[in-house]
Amino acid sequence: MPKYDRYILSQLTVLFGFFALVLVSVYWVNRAVILFDQVIADGQSFGVFVEFTALSLPNVIRLVLPMAAFVATVYATNRLASESELVVIQATGFSAWRMARPVLIFGLFVTLLMAVLVHVLVPVSRTQLSERQAEIANNITSRFLTEGQFLHPADGITFYIREISPQGELRDVFLADTRNPESSVTYTARSALLVRHETGPKLVMLDGIAQTLDTDTERLFITSFADFAYDIGALITATEFTRSDPRQYSTPALFRAAPEVLEITRSSKAAFTYEAHLRIAQPFTALIATLLGFATLLLGGFSRFGVWRQILLAIGLLVLVQVLETATAGAAREDVALWPLVYLPIVVGLAISGALLFFADRPFLFKRRREAAT
Repeated sequence: MPKYDRYILSQLTVLFGFFALVLVSVYWVNRAVILFDQVIADGQSFGVFVEFTALSLPNVIRLVLPMAAFVATVYATNRLASESELVVIQATGFSAWRMARPVLIFGLFVTLLMAVLVHVLVPVSRTQLSERQAEIANNITSRFLTEGQFLHPADGITFYIREISPQGELRDVFLADTRNPESSVTYTARSALLVRHETGPKLVMLDGIAQTLDTDTERLFITSFADFAYDIGALITATEFTRSDPRQYSTPALFRAAPEVLEITRSSKAAFTYEAHLRIAQPFTALIATLLGFATLLLGGFSRFGVWRQILLAIGLLVLVQVLETATAGAAREDVALWPLVYLPIVVGLAISGALLFFADRPFLFKRRREAAT
């Protein structure tokens, strides 16, 4: 590999690693704060939080890699232009297409990373995350053993524990059952224990009272008890894990779109076909981002005021490609015959990049037009 290619690739790779680490950290921290509140509020341990964040990391990286590649390309090209290195390289006879070769190699490298993510890591992580969420949803302990909060493990049930002792004793328990429209029962107890039983878990309340309110007569009956067992297993309806999201399936399964899978996910064949082709097209957004960033900054030549206009133009073109992707997504999801629209943003992005490199080699075209207009 020529020295020029190695030099540009080294610059892009180092900057890409730095910006990818920064963007992933920022994006992951924002997601982790929300996830931490949800997991801890459900009574889960810190280990579950770490597991959930690790499973959500591949999707975060998938979202960040094209942005990191674009920022790294723009930053490296801007530095080369400000230090007049691009002028020196062009003076040696390098065309814009030749100068873009290491950028193309770098873009294909990021595209390969994106392909591994969207075809393998992201579907697997989504499936495992949904499976763990279903397991936790069926865990009776996580629903009840949360102190200092009013919990609603089922419709019409309100549960509260003031404190949980190191021995597992529940202190100052409050349980309101309003599922029966004719009468509601409120239990309060000094302490309680969560006991496993053959028919399901039981909440054994000690030294408490039961207040039963008849809604028809509005009469209140109070009963004291030394111990009372409340069946909480009946409150939990176990949910079987099913892959109900098309994004959890592998790419070959998306192309097959078996009828039973369509019934489980309640999706159409067009939605499955769109998701399959999107996985093929999506990695090339990183290539488009790098080429647009580099080709746009080659326009205009050297300027003491920098290349901020070209940077704004590159951002605008990248937004245009994303808007086109969003616009074609709706049509491709509705009609299975319109799946080629998924690749339209990629074709448009490559065409714009090629046109920019073409004009970068022919700056005299703009000069002639200005002179003719004058």
